[in-house]
Amino acid sequence: MAIGMGGHSPSNILHHLKGVDFPVDRQGLIEQAQRNNAAEDVVEILQQMPDTEYQSMADVLKGVGQVE
Repeated sequence: MAIGMGGHSPSNILHHLKGVDFPVDRQGLIEQAQRNNAAEDVVEILQQMPDTEYQSMADVLKGVGQVE
């Protein structure tokens, strides 16, 4: 898988979203990542994602791809 911003692969970012309930908005993703002790650069990537409602991890991956 391609390396994303900050040297984090999308799968690494998804690891920090473990336990998230869908649907979820961008702020919910950020909060879940923080609960999972994500590094600040992971949170920054999430903050740059489109502010929309995500229905699945596939949607999240698309959002991460738009940040790259």
